[in-house]
Amino acid sequence: MNKRVYNFSAGPSMLPVAVLERAAAEMTNANGTGQSVMEMSHRSKDFKPIIDHAEAMLRELMEIPGNYKVLFLQGGASLQFPMIPLNLAVREDGKKQKVTYVDTGVWASKAAEEASKYAEVRVAASSKDKAYSYIPEAPAPDTEDVYYHITWNNTIVGTKWNKIPNTGSVPLVADISSCILSEPLDVSKFALLYAGAQKNLGPAGVTVVIIREDLIKKVPDWIPTMLRYEIHAKEGSMYNTPPCYGIYIIGLVLDWMKEQGGLAEIERRNREKATLLYDYLDQSKLFRSPIRKEDRSLMNIPFVIGNADLEAQFVKEAAASGLVNLAGHRLVGGMRASIYNAMPKEGVLALIDFMKQFEAAHRS
Repeated sequence: MNKRVYNFSAGPSMLPVAVLERAAAEMTNANGTGQSVMEMSHRSKDFKPIIDHAEAMLRELMEIPGNYKVLFLQGGASLQFPMIPLNLAVREDGKKQKVTYVDTGVWASKAAEEASKYAEVRVAASSKDKAYSYIPEAPAPDTEDVYYHITWNNTIVGTKWNKIPNTGSVPLVADISSCILSEPLDVSKFALLYAGAQKNLGPAGVTVVIIREDLIKKVPDWIPTMLRYEIHAKEGSMYNTPPCYGIYIIGLVLDWMKEQGGLAEIERRNREKATLLYDYLDQSKLFRSPIRKEDRSLMNIPFVIGNADLEAQFVKEAAASGLVNLAGHRLVGGMRASIYNAMPKEGVLALIDFMKQFEAAHRS
């Protein structure tokens, strides 16, 4: 059997080995039920403790206040791009209401573009002028805004917000797909948080939505049933068959996080890993980080050489050495190391060692 590689994919990404081993041990007999979670009816007495446990652990680790609902949905973060304006910004008469978006990358731009079909979108600030290499200042919301949207961590370009914008009474909405549970976050400062699971939480197929209860309301009849937060909240995320196995794995990942010491310890490890890699990049004569220092992500670290052929060679040789999925996103090129919670420090050190060897061989 080949040994496990260090997987730097931006998502789906690596999971803790302990979680994979536990899932394997329980594959045919989960919780003493004599069946796999993949075989269980979502309406059964066997599955309910699984989804209840996943929610309880998420609430505990993120310190989610009691006046927020936790929903386990499908469709990825991308389905939230239309769901948010459809639920928060559409009136009974169909008139579009005003919303503000801050454009900090590809996914932030896509979210604003999709929202513009259902709301009057104002892009209040953008970092596109410098290839999204920084986080712009957050302008104040418009007085008529019904919500204010940001993308907390920008997976493709490797930037993150370091302070929560003050939007006053305007509900703050954030995509936290690639940074959820990477460090403590004050949920009470946000009205709605959403995240695809396939980076820090579990396998692809589950989307977590954390929404303040006062934002869950009846929406116009023309909005499809499956796109209504009120329906999913009322039915406990089980209006239809949820992604049962993915929710089960999320529960195991959250158990693992708690065993590691909770978010304080997870953050410490993440900052240590990121510091090691950024420190190397900042002194390297071959590689460099294109991101403004104060806006650098802890989770997604892009780096470049400036020579496409040499970058392709680096990615190929790294993969041969057990360091896989280091190619940058197709829209920006270069390289990218995604070092989510499950990436051990040893993986980052192995990457740095390989980069040093590559630099010694190719530095002119």
